[in-house]
Amino acid sequence: MQVERFHDAKVVHALVGSIQDEFELIGRPLRFMEVCGTHTHSIARAGIRHLIPKGLRLISGPGCSVCVTPISYMDQAVALARRPDVIVASFGDLLRVPSSSSSLEIESAKGARVEVVYSSRDALELARNHPTMTVVFLGVGFETTIPTVAASLAEAESLGLSNYRVLVGAKLIEPPLRVLAHDPKLQIDGFLLPGHVSVIVGSDFYSFLQGELGLPSAIVGFDPVDILLGIRELVRQAAEGIPRVTNLYGRAVSAEGNPQARELVSRFFEVVDAPWRGLGEIPASGLAFRPAFSQWDASLLEVQLDPPVEPHGCRCGEILRGSIEPPECPLFDHGCTPLHAIGACMVSSEGTCAAWYRHERHNLAGANG
Repeated sequence: MQVERFHDAKVVHALVGSIQDEFELIGRPLRFMEVCGTHTHSIARAGIRHLIPKGLRLISGPGCSVCVTPISYMDQAVALARRPDVIVASFGDLLRVPSSSSSLEIESAKGARVEVVYSSRDALELARNHPTMTVVFLGVGFETTIPTVAASLAEAESLGLSNYRVLVGAKLIEPPLRVLAHDPKLQIDGFLLPGHVSVIVGSDFYSFLQGELGLPSAIVGFDPVDILLGIRELVRQAAEGIPRVTNLYGRAVSAEGNPQARELVSRFFEVVDAPWRGLGEIPASGLAFRPAFSQWDASLLEVQLDPPVEPHGCRCGEILRGSIEPPECPLFDHGCTPLHAIGACMVSSEGTCAAWYRHERHNLAGANG
């Protein structure tokens, strides 16, 4: 399919009709979950929920790495920023994520050294340019981001940089998929799988969805046609009763993924149990430094931490599980907005609440009015 067709209204119309026709043959409701923040944003922006049949529901899962980062991690990041000998380097969307009592944005306004960077290598350059300071990079992300963090560590090793550290907040995609698939309240009928992560892990990685869990799944890109193709594929698999992993993003995703990137990550990090906002602690779902590389582990820097406190009234955790939709949170558009975010799901541009606020709330107002 030519690139132009991913934005072609006629192609969209044809796909919507095909989904409608094939869904009617099934005769029961279906619930599909996307686990990618970019998919969540694209679905809301394109109004896809309003194009597909009413009995076909799209549920947003924990695909935003900023959103699933637990508040305890943000507490530690804020505590590190308060140290006079530390520069915290972070992607911009983490700055406004609330900790228990503050945020990196607030600490920066008070005089803390918090620098927005666009890659872990930018943080490495900060360390080179400020040899008397300890530069802490906030290494939050899924399998897509962590190889770049590992690459920065390899470079720090080759340069002999001793003032560069990483506060690891990495998350792995397989364990939460298993948790969500087994959740009896969700009753998920299929997954739209993340394109970015799949570039690294490869399509063969998801064989457990087909073989062990018996769930339809499709790897898709990020344009409306990409997503509609994925929805049609899941409907077809549900109709046939034969689950499989279909790679509809072959222009970027291969069967084997990127083994070199995975090997680099494995050199520096080991798999550990990890806390997720909304999902609790999930076994083998995160990464931590291997002992041999602890000199770059920012979590070993001494800070004082109090028990974490979640924002009062925020239901971001339930939204990340797919248990509720953003309008069901009492704070949504009532004190919690992108300009004044109370919960992490409203902060990040890939957060479910932010996507609904920007693209869905007017439809809600029309439906209620």
